Amino acid sequence: MQYPELMEMLAWADDSSLRLLLVAVIAVVLALLVHRVGSAVLQRITRSMPVAAKVVGHCKAPAQLLLPLIALQAVWQGAPDSLALISGVRHANGLLLLTALTWLGLRAVRGVARGVTDRHPVDVEDNLQARRIHTQTRMLARTVMFVILLAGLALMLMTFPGARQFGASLLASAGVVGLVVGIAARPIFSNLIAGLQIALAQPIRIDDVLVVQGEWGRVEEITGTYVVLKIWDERRLIIPLQWFIENPFQNWTRNSSSIIGTVFLWVDYRMPIAPLRAEAQRLCESSPDWDQRLCKLQVTEAGEGSIQLRLLVTSSSSGRNWDLRCHVREGLVDFMQRDYPQHLPLLRAELGRVERDKPSGPPAL
Repeated sequence: MQYPELMEMLAWADDSSLRLLLVAVIAVVLALLVHRVGSAVLQRITRSMPVAAKVVGHCKAPAQLLLPLIALQAVWQGAPDSLALISGVRHANGLLLLTALTWLGLRAVRGVARGVTDRHPVDVEDNLQARRIHTQTRMLARTVMFVILLAGLALMLMTFPGARQFGASLLASAGVVGLVVGIAARPIFSNLIAGLQIALAQPIRIDDVLVVQGEWGRVEEITGTYVVLKIWDERRLIIPLQWFIENPFQNWTRNSSSIIGTVFLWVDYRMPIAPLRAEAQRLCESSPDWDQRLCKLQVTEAGEGSIQLRLLVTSSSSGRNWDLRCHVREGLVDFMQRDYPQHLPLLRAELGRVERDKPSGPPAL
């Protein structure tokens, strides 16, 4: 090839590259313009639709990256194959495009979840339905996001020929390796399946009151692998999801947050029960924590030195019931100290036998 012909080919290649870059810049500008106009139109359309508005808001940033990448991919695909480095550019743009698609999918799922949970606030008096929806939405959203992320990574790996060959050879001879990987990944998949079971069956929900291994607390967060239980003294108990499927636990708010609490008192046998019962009723009626369902005082045990009284009181939630029980217990103790101090539990000793066993005459010298 003569030198002038070589120079002419290089000049033509430079012109092609410049034209391609100019087309790419125009495509990016048009894509950004489409994103700006489309975003404004969608925000106006979804203004009265809370869930759709949340999805549009969450997808705005990934869409701003995705549209230019789609436009660039169309430009690179239309470029001649003889152009230098065009195959590498196409591959890199394809990877970025898959990344943007994965990001868009994750943000869309998160937007749907946020829109659904915002429509059902839990900071209300009767939040049972809201807590059920929050739990289902969060667990299902995390599961879908995990699947989207896994699919995105798999698609990106499939764009590498070496990775495809490695995957094929691994699947062809993956008897022992697959077994080892399956055993190693068992906690991940077991927690994933447990998360689906909890989302559908809902043995626990956000803000449920649980007693787990003797600890009382509220469900503060449910992630894809564990549950955060906020203990009453501000500690946090971290429990794997699989534990709730395999072990028994107490759920005080499974069907309703209303609860019955108990107050125990020990009094003397001579204590009249009627005044205590009337005072307990008055204390319950004076407390805002009582839901007016039950206030019942009964003698539940008669021991050697005292009798046991049990008072049953009801409240709309476990927290309010705790305050009510303390209020009633303090009021009854104060009532007995003030009006019936002689009937508080006493220790008795028999003196008749001692008097009977005393000698009648003076001691012998």
